[in-house]
Amino acid sequence: MTRLWDKETPLDKHILNFTAGDDHRLDTRLVKYDVLASIAHVQMLTEKRLLSLKDCEVICDGLTALGEQHARGEWSISLEEEDAHGALESRLVDRIGPTGGRMHLGRSRNDQVLVALRLYLKDTAEVLQAGAEVVASALDALVERQGEIPLPGYTHMQPAMPSSVALWAQGFAAELRDDAYGLDAAKNRADLNPLGSAAGYGTPGLDLDRDSTRQKLGFAKNHEPITAVQLSRGKAEATLIFEITLLLGDLGRLASDLLLFYTDEFAFVSLPENMTTGSSIMPQKRNPDVFELVRSAQAIGTGALTEVLSIMTKLNSGYQRDLQRLKAPLFRVIDLAEDTLAIMAHALPGVSFLAENIQLNPELNATERANQLAINEGIPFREAYRRIARSLSETE
Repeated sequence: MTRLWDKETPLDKHILNFTAGDDHRLDTRLVKYDVLASIAHVQMLTEKRLLSLKDCEVICDGLTALGEQHARGEWSISLEEEDAHGALESRLVDRIGPTGGRMHLGRSRNDQVLVALRLYLKDTAEVLQAGAEVVASALDALVERQGEIPLPGYTHMQPAMPSSVALWAQGFAAELRDDAYGLDAAKNRADLNPLGSAAGYGTPGLDLDRDSTRQKLGFAKNHEPITAVQLSRGKAEATLIFEITLLLGDLGRLASDLLLFYTDEFAFVSLPENMTTGSSIMPQKRNPDVFELVRSAQAIGTGALTEVLSIMTKLNSGYQRDLQRLKAPLFRVIDLAEDTLAIMAHALPGVSFLAENIQLNPELNATERANQLAINEGIPFREAYRRIARSLSETE
């Protein structure tokens, strides 16, 4: 087959295998976005009279059909096609003839991959926002069911003050909604139209309308100047991964509490048997594996963030092939976040607090007693603090 950049000498197959890497598999999720961006670009070329209306219609119809076929699983990107962009153009040419090659006028794979990736990142951030809200709502439902049950509040892993299921669950729900806010903010770095920057230095001899593609694709602004586009590679990805890592951290702390509460020593919660796994050797065991995997998820996010930042470090200006390696950690952590949110939303309705097993030691009211003593006797809080501490030690 003829690749986008092919001239006359065929590429050594070992070089192809190494340089294409996993892009032909990773790009599956970008096909629909490349279709959208290509149609917007072709329509803009037609508006600028760089492409005939007839050619525009044939190309756009062909791209739409290819996108629909891909969504139905009727074709996939091959290693020889390298990526979504190569696959779409080569298949379009096979479908409609040489006219299909006209859509590449004024584009490079560099701005092609960025526009598809940014459209994908914007959609993904919204999906993850919605997922975080669903888990927060599951915690709200827990408050409705059992919020009045008292819980000891802990500091330094020691009982500290009276709390409740409501206070515990509402705290996590609030932070998950904060994570949703952070994911929304992460879209800003992806909300810039890179089309028209081509390989990083514009399109000499072509008068393209960047506002046209920006409006068609729903970007807030054009990315200016064009030399900033390739310098920005990795920043939107790292920003989204960072926000995902914070989200996974909150889910991990929630899971960690539930794992503690599920131990025999605490026995604060019960879990449905179909949510726990068994032991291969110990007949009595039921293991809350799902929450253990959730607890570890942030480590994957931290690793992906480190990977992306390390790839970007000390690259020269302009496009470098190193940037191809951003996709794998980005997609890996996005998939993990979607799966983790989904399983937490599924699991939380099965969590039930066991009020009969939860005892609050009267000592947990020590701070309240100190506050009241300071108010009632008009003494400094520190003196009230010491008096309550002495009274507690005397009763031991």
